Amino acid sequence: MKSHSSTLLAEVRSFRQNHPDVRYVDLIALDIPGHFYGKRYPVEMLEKVAAGGPLKLPQNAVLLGVQGGLFKIGDYCFNDGDPDANRRLVPGTLKPVSWESQPLGQMLITSDGTQAPIEFEPREVLAKVLERLHHKGIHPVVAFELELYLFDKQLDNGLPQFARDPLSDDADDQPNLHIERLSRFSEVLDDMAQTAKDQGIDITVITAELGPGQFEINFGHLDDGLRAADWAALFCRSTRGVALKHGYRASFMAKPYLQFPGSGMHVHVSLYDGAGNNILAAHQQQPLRHAVAGCLELLPHCMPIFSPNHNAFRRLGGTVNAATRASWGFEDRDACVRIPESDPRNLRIEHRLASADANPYLVLAAILVGLEHGLDAKREPIAPLNDDRNSGTDFPLEMLEAVRAMQHQAVLRDKLGAEFVDVYCENKRQDHLAFQQEINTREYRWFL
Repeated sequence: MKSHSSTLLAEVRSFRQNHPDVRYVDLIALDIPGHFYGKRYPVEMLEKVAAGGPLKLPQNAVLLGVQGGLFKIGDYCFNDGDPDANRRLVPGTLKPVSWESQPLGQMLITSDGTQAPIEFEPREVLAKVLERLHHKGIHPVVAFELELYLFDKQLDNGLPQFARDPLSDDADDQPNLHIERLSRFSEVLDDMAQTAKDQGIDITVITAELGPGQFEINFGHLDDGLRAADWAALFCRSTRGVALKHGYRASFMAKPYLQFPGSGMHVHVSLYDGAGNNILAAHQQQPLRHAVAGCLELLPHCMPIFSPNHNAFRRLGGTVNAATRASWGFEDRDACVRIPESDPRNLRIEHRLASADANPYLVLAAILVGLEHGLDAKREPIAPLNDDRNSGTDFPLEMLEAVRAMQHQAVLRDKLGAEFVDVYCENKRQDHLAFQQEINTREYRWFL
């Protein structure tokens, strides 16, 4: 513990020396819906925390709904006295914030690794899954890919407008995959990439996607699943800030336009043993088939994680490369679980179902539990799409059905934690019901 505190204290002091104009640091963590919450600390107080001083925030901040409200979930929120819970600083995440008008820093905090972790904190859920896999001699290597849309900064009666082409000042309203779009929006894209790198995030490939103003960002592969999910979460935060600075809105909303493709979170995962051998490639790739079978078996029960809101379900099925059934295939982007072409050393799955606004910690945890379950059960998967284009099993396509499918699934309750599953499902159920408590203009037009 003393060595750990010394490392953190050295990190804070180095930061202060390199950024003497920074007076405050945002200490942030991701809640269940995937939003950051936290506190803004004077940098001198951060030194005390790094030296081993207490860091407490309300436990129930993790339970906030999409709009920030608290729901009654069991005894939480209204019958528990709203207790504080200990958090700790995440080493290596103290970085400058360049998109704000005043000098600022930020640093991740978490309850995992404390004496009493919060069972339903997303980062803690993933940490427990990774710890169990490590005890089994399984070491994941992970890479995220995130799709996003750029919109004009100004909304039109609350509706998004196409991003303005900075060269012509016209709306970028033509869906395409042209490389020229990267050039036209290079100023904001370059700033997004550089800002991410300043946060310690390894940005690799940037692609102009099919939708108007849509892009995909790839991250480097990591043998630390927690850090990989940290990267995805922090990238969303910095990218929104950079976009506003350039006169745009960056959104990871799953389906902002009905007529154009939605935005997904694609996760590449390979599994290695302690000697560095790719587990999935062993025995003529039989473990790969078992892992795929496990993913597909649990996928219908993980839909509240992969599609965490009403809008995310709109993304499924209607347009390019978005499945409506649990399926797999080699080099097939219509599949939920794609096996990219690779050599045995780099054999991996690409899980393509999650929406871009899903919680990266929970998405990765659910994928890893599926892989683990498949390796344990050793079942054969259904036929790949390469052999049968109709292959696949149904999964829920609306939230309340999805919550029912998740809440009582025995493997998920065991591997993700029964307390987490109950809390998460009730949070999603309450968010969905709250979303329904508004009569929109279409309802009046149809039924008045």
